[in-house]
Amino acid sequence: MTFEKFANFLAQLEQTSSRIKITEILADLLKQADFKEIDKICYLSLGQLAPLYAGIEFNLAEKMMIKVLAQAFEASEEQIKKEYKKVGDLGETVYRLKIPNSKFQIPNKFQIPNSKLTVNEVYQRLLQIAKESGEGSVERKIKKMATLINELDPLSSKYVVRIPLGRLRLGFSELTILDALSWMLVGDKSVREKIEEAFNVRADIGQIAKELKVKSQKSKVKKIVEELAKIRPQLGVPIMPALCQRLPTAEEMIEKMGKVAAEPKFDGTRLQIHFSRVKKWEAKEEQLGFDFQPKVFVQTFTRNLENTTSMFPDLVRVAPEEIEAKEVILDSEAIGYNPKTGKFLPFQETIKRKRKYEVGTMAQKIPLKFFCFDILFKDGQDLLNLPFEQRRKILEKVLSPSNKTIVLTPQILTQSADELRKYHDEQKAKGLEGIVVKKWQAPYDPGRRGYTWVKFKEEETKKGGGLADTLDCVVMGYYKGKGKRASFGIGAFLVGVRESENSDVFLTISKIGTGLSDEQWREMYKKCQMSNVKCQMKPKEYKIDKNLEPDVWCQPKIVVEIQADNITVSPVHTAGLALRFPRLVRFREDKSAEETTTLAEAKRLYRMQK
Repeated sequence: MTFEKFANFLAQLEQTSSRIKITEILADLLKQADFKEIDKICYLSLGQLAPLYAGIEFNLAEKMMIKVLAQAFEASEEQIKKEYKKVGDLGETVYRLKIPNSKFQIPNKFQIPNSKLTVNEVYQRLLQIAKESGEGSVERKIKKMATLINELDPLSSKYVVRIPLGRLRLGFSELTILDALSWMLVGDKSVREKIEEAFNVRADIGQIAKELKVKSQKSKVKKIVEELAKIRPQLGVPIMPALCQRLPTAEEMIEKMGKVAAEPKFDGTRLQIHFSRVKKWEAKEEQLGFDFQPKVFVQTFTRNLENTTSMFPDLVRVAPEEIEAKEVILDSEAIGYNPKTGKFLPFQETIKRKRKYEVGTMAQKIPLKFFCFDILFKDGQDLLNLPFEQRRKILEKVLSPSNKTIVLTPQILTQSADELRKYHDEQKAKGLEGIVVKKWQAPYDPGRRGYTWVKFKEEETKKGGGLADTLDCVVMGYYKGKGKRASFGIGAFLVGVRESENSDVFLTISKIGTGLSDEQWREMYKKCQMSNVKCQMKPKEYKIDKNLEPDVWCQPKIVVEIQADNITVSPVHTAGLALRFPRLVRFREDKSAEETTTLAEAKRLYRMQK
């Protein structure tokens, strides 16, 4: 497929807001794609070059892209900025600069009516640009990007400029591509659930799409679905983490789940650990961020699939000594502690370990314990479908009680609500969030929020104003500040929840103007101003009443944890619900928009408060 044809599909996607139509267009695109390019098409349509866990970043910000366009059109940066200000989008700017008879003031000497470059060729060129490093890399990136733009037609140039800037703005995520893959195979969503199950085990949308494409050329749909069920975990490719559901009381937990294991709920950062003594280690020292080359393979992934290996040299160092297996995939929670007192640190301190620079220094300042509570794979064996009872026995053999860094999460087994409540109170007394209650005979359920895991933070009769839990919301935009907050640049912000578990659509649930410290207001403004967050137009994923439209729009990138006294019915918010006396608990850098609270969960909290 030529990139020009692909760009025409992207233009169709950009111009429609109908979710069904977006799915149909994507399905048509995927049908027409060759198996050698379908994975690249999936990544590029998401504004990426690879899955997030691969950690491939363009490092091509707005200022550098202006230099690219200046070089491409043999113009000054001031001229490019002047044209950019007219439209507010660098992709649209390059498009208008390249179209014939443009009213723009910069003459275009490189107009190409048709480009023969294929998707694969453009992809490889972009990948080379992204991988440029070392001395002179900035100049090489600019030159290569400018050359590529000069070889492309106007529409292709528009999207090639937007992709590195993170501003593709097509309004969908992997969730919609899963729908489209089902449509590609059978013309509806009937096999979407099976495709998602495979994606949850191996979270690489490009790889899943490629396998489906190859199989669809040889097999019937029934056979393809059967083959999907055989997809197994792969070291180095994250598994979508199992997630917790909510139930209001300990009695309901026992009634619904029977015999359970109860474990402390650590307020840290969720990490999936991939370890192998067999797999070859391919990372370079400068990529790792530490000053030694491990002899074993270690990778860590956050709950939103970000590769964070370089941030945890302490884990990489001890893994060979503290993991008693050839290969494993472990599910864990990393939490900082005070080395003098042994006390756990609050989340805001632990999250400081997630940084790319001065990693070694920070590792000494904030040492971590990695509490492992599940094992998903061991020595070539997929453990996902084993009951938790069996997985726990295997985990106990993998992690020695003498371990200091990678440690086994403590637990109790019970069928008593009173015992659950007592254990919960004991963890709260230690400064932890509460407990996680797990069905003892349940398999590991990747990416799901079934009732196999339930978090027990507060009961309905305790603090929290009637709410059993906080909500994780997306910041949709903000309102400019007045009075004292004029100096912050922000006076209130709008948050939303997901329409459903499998949806990319966000509904408003609260406008928040109080409950933040001065520091938090400044941080919120700073986050909203980031180039890949702030946007000129309302994102297509948002459903908002016109009376609530913010002064500045934000793409669904910032996730915040919100506490409220209670939830009420709302005729204004598109969720149909509103938070009463909402306040910011913290920013959740460890979560993505796809992990935010759903409308169904908000409704459940609403019912639980009664």
